[in-house]
Amino acid sequence: MSERLEDFSLGKTMHSKGSLQKVGVVGCGTMGQEITVLMSQSGIEVVFIDISEDRVAEVLRRIEAQLDDRISKWGLTGGEKKLILSRIKGSTDYSELSDCEIVFETVNSKKKGTSLELRQEIFRKIEAVVQPDAIIVSNTATLMISEISSVLRLPERAMGLHFFSPVGKVKIIEAVRSVYTNDVTYAMVSKLALLIGKKLVNVNESSGNISTRMLVPLINEACEILMEGVATVSDIDETMKETSGLQLGPFEMADKIGLDKVLKWMENLYVEFGETKYKPSPVLKRMVRANLLGRRVGEGFYLYRNGRKITKTGSITNLGRE
Repeated sequence: MSERLEDFSLGKTMHSKGSLQKVGVVGCGTMGQEITVLMSQSGIEVVFIDISEDRVAEVLRRIEAQLDDRISKWGLTGGEKKLILSRIKGSTDYSELSDCEIVFETVNSKKKGTSLELRQEIFRKIEAVVQPDAIIVSNTATLMISEISSVLRLPERAMGLHFFSPVGKVKIIEAVRSVYTNDVTYAMVSKLALLIGKKLVNVNESSGNISTRMLVPLINEACEILMEGVATVSDIDETMKETSGLQLGPFEMADKIGLDKVLKWMENLYVEFGETKYKPSPVLKRMVRANLLGRRVGEGFYLYRNGRKITKTGSITNLGRE
């Protein structure tokens, strides 16, 4: 039997039994895209599911633009970009998830109220096509993973994994076991964390985990100080960064996250705990109603032009506009 040179190619990937080879992502918004890139960059194949072919094409364009931006900053080579993209596939068909070992639910619903029923429906759709030993995780920060996974035939296969943006830089993930989650599921998730260079921070199930419960009151109080006329948006941000060591001030963080997402977090926490510190500030509600949602739309508490943050000089009565 003759041997071919390519049989010994160093470029061929060897997978040992039980290794993580493929993951799925359902709902590929900003966070889903960041998770997709991280997985692919770590050598794992990714298939993402979104609502339409147009949306799938848009996601692929955005991922490519993110990678081009990293190339322009000398953080990536053209060859690495091609390799990352080669491992990513988009689809509208849930059956494409059939051979995934882990599937991430990362939806970001724009509808009012909680997204519990939507996430439960997605969990059902995922379970209908994946193998019995596949793991299903949710990136939710404010909903209870026990409640989301209660609709599964095998709820022990599910848990919460809350990533932080920028996913490529933040080294921790909040790991939340439900009342059903078994040790096999946790072991697989731990293996994944090791592969992608992250540390799991174990959190007992509680709406908001650690990060969101700490962040929401900070942003809310910043809004109250602003409404009272104590200080401006930029002065509040600068003070918090200089005195607390934060990389971003509360308004910069809100703009980066998306004010609609922050509002939904607050509403979920307020429903769960009923405490006034989680009750959304009127100014935040007004911003969302006016579609001033932050960086992704070019305006929130600040203006964003060509990648630059610009301080708004208008009155808070006009949401910072002149």
